[in-house]
Amino acid sequence: MDASRREFLKQSLAAATPLALSAPRGDMASGNTLPGMPAKSSSFEPAYLKTEREGRLATVEKQLWEIFRACRLCPRACGANRLKGETGFCSSTSRLKVYSCGPHFGEEKPLVGRGGSGTIFFSNCNLLCCFCQNWEINHRGDGSYITHEELAEMMIGLERRGCHNINFVTPTHVVPHLVRSLRIAVRKGFRLPLVYNNGGYDSPDVIRMLDGIFDIYLPDFKYQDGTLAAKYSSGAADYPQFAAATIKEMHRQVGELAVDARGVARRGLIIRHLVMPGNIAGTDRFVRWVAGELTPTTRVNLMAQYRPEHKAFTYSEISRRITAEEWHQALLWAKEAGLKNLDL
Repeated sequence: MDASRREFLKQSLAAATPLALSAPRGDMASGNTLPGMPAKSSSFEPAYLKTEREGRLATVEKQLWEIFRACRLCPRACGANRLKGETGFCSSTSRLKVYSCGPHFGEEKPLVGRGGSGTIFFSNCNLLCCFCQNWEINHRGDGSYITHEELAEMMIGLERRGCHNINFVTPTHVVPHLVRSLRIAVRKGFRLPLVYNNGGYDSPDVIRMLDGIFDIYLPDFKYQDGTLAAKYSSGAADYPQFAAATIKEMHRQVGELAVDARGVARRGLIIRHLVMPGNIAGTDRFVRWVAGELTPTTRVNLMAQYRPEHKAFTYSEISRRITAEEWHQALLWAKEAGLKNLDL
């Protein structure tokens, strides 16, 4: 292991848990926890445990690795043989690259609870928005290469720390790695629900394959207009249709958000939508789509924190933050559409 990778792992695992990796984890079956760890629901079982018991997790993993031979994990369908080291549109080969891991308290309240959401940021991205606020990770590919065993240990470390879930950020292009690492972690006693936190640009076929693995889906729905999606997200003119199809499939799998007695998410869908200057994101159409195609009580996070980053200044229309009037208008559209479960 090279020195830089060794230091990266040391820092990431230290952030995930103040205890040694061999420290006792507590008796999860009986509900006992480490000091300071939030109590766990004794009745909850992550979906992937049943999938693993039935042998389907191994089958799905095999199918996902096959897709790597001519990659079509996302709608780009670039066809790169990533198993042979070819680089896909996302700039990734077959190697697993992680930027950081640790408890995160800036996510939606049901994900954060008291212990935080255990976020793991993967390097690179299949969407590459020009205004990306994590451009160092997604565009430049900052991060370090790790093994599946090391990713499993990161997940377990976050569980030890008392995180309520494992939140995979930008996972679309690395899902075979996630399933293999999950199977390793399960054998070591890992039991937290998994969050699929993505940009919304996924293959519906791949999302269907993930049925019974993820308990919580956290997709973006960025655009309603394909021309604008192509302009600001590297030619992804088909973004609206794929985002709609994949989010419908996610909703079919996990339904509306369900929380435990503490208000912590256990299963369900949360959709993120970033309000943009000049209604470029099509917020009026987005809220009507949710109410009409899903349900008015679907959990939606309308986000006001747009700021111009990376190459956004190339386009004058998105080179500013949104105004108070634009934000109030977005809230009015949500109200008129009948949305009843907003996370602001």
